[in-house]
Amino acid sequence: MQYYDSIIETIGNTPLIKLNKVCKGIKGTILAKVEYFNPGNSVKDRMAIKMVEDAEKAGILKPGGTIIEGTSGNTGMGLALAAVAKGYKCIFTMADKQSKEKMDILRAVGAEVIVCPTNVAPDDPRSYYSVARKLNREIPNSFYPNQYDNLSNREAHYETTGPEIWQQTEGKITHFVSTVGTGGTMCGTARYLKEQNAKVVSVGIDTYGSVFKKYKETGIFDEGEIYPYLTEGFGEDILPANVDFDLIDLFIKVTDKDAAVMARRLAREEGIFAGWSCGSAVFGALEYARQNLKEDDVMVIILPDHGTRYLGKIYNDIWMKDHGYLEARNFATARDIIKFRNGRDVIVSIDKGAKVSEAIRVITKEGISQLPVTDGEHIVGSLTDSKILAQMIEQPDIKDQAVEAVMGKPFKFVAMDNTLDVLSSLIDKDNKALLVRDDLNKVHIITQADLLSAMAN
Repeated sequence: MQYYDSIIETIGNTPLIKLNKVCKGIKGTILAKVEYFNPGNSVKDRMAIKMVEDAEKAGILKPGGTIIEGTSGNTGMGLALAAVAKGYKCIFTMADKQSKEKMDILRAVGAEVIVCPTNVAPDDPRSYYSVARKLNREIPNSFYPNQYDNLSNREAHYETTGPEIWQQTEGKITHFVSTVGTGGTMCGTARYLKEQNAKVVSVGIDTYGSVFKKYKETGIFDEGEIYPYLTEGFGEDILPANVDFDLIDLFIKVTDKDAAVMARRLAREEGIFAGWSCGSAVFGALEYARQNLKEDDVMVIILPDHGTRYLGKIYNDIWMKDHGYLEARNFATARDIIKFRNGRDVIVSIDKGAKVSEAIRVITKEGISQLPVTDGEHIVGSLTDSKILAQMIEQPDIKDQAVEAVMGKPFKFVAMDNTLDVLSSLIDKDNKALLVRDDLNKVHIITQADLLSAMAN
């Protein structure tokens, strides 16, 4: 009889599949390493089992223990499968931007899921990093894998993903492409491949809102690069220990929209029903390939996960339309709005310690509807005329309180190169304006009026 003793024995040995239609006209052979063939439907199964088994060997994870991890979903699934097979409990913290499907899948395999806010700093006690660490300190006999800094993550890919690709391509691989989040997949695989052939080019895929590309190119950790983005599972506002920048030859950034559209193309044109970040990986890889690949080159792209994780997002036409991702691209950008805006280009803001009455005077005098709230050089909140009005009707003496007592969440920061369709999708009843930093690190505000003006022109 042929069978496996448990589900975790089926991890690895995923297929290479040639891309044909989405790369039409591009030289070379382009192959996708389709990681959703792992039992947890993602590349993270590989490092999850490695982290668990290394912790067992080190005596850190003991029988009856609890695995606690901050995850975007896929690492959690890999850890949950290991926990089911080995008899552990699981608690996972997740950012609220992650898809409902990911949360439901984790609960389906017996994990407890705690949802944390996305738009907070990594060291904020509310962040999913901080909550996981706190739970680890409080719960006896618990193990916090910390996929970002646990080098077993990187080692898993050095031991499995790299050798598989080398064998499957018979050593002919010339270019390796992967999204970079924790850094384990990219750096573990790239290290193995470069040891076999130092000429293999490793291309990291980053997203707008992440620090990696600029840090690689300048050595500067620029907090001005950090702002919310929608694509899940890669890009970071920290520098994980698993990211070895010496193993990554270059980075390419990909927008949320380009990633979503490419993921849908993979499904329709190649029959590969892959996740959102897979679209990022392929779009970025093809951008590089058009200019750099030669006829005899062989490029391998990691496709990290499965499309079922995103049925309510990129594979939902209504969601795609709501975010401006199905319409023809409008090439006017936030950069254009700032460049051609008539009048003031200095942002008007108010300190969090000022009184609400002062904020009302500023809004009235300047003829604006929204106001960023600052604490020194940092933007920490927001005010809108409609919100102040509603609060004053209920509580007239609120005008004598400090702004910080009534302010809302800060307006979202977005990339200067986001187009009008994307910008308009991000302005709604909960987020009345957007903020951008220009190349000189100066902050500008973009309102609905700015978008209407740009569209009219």
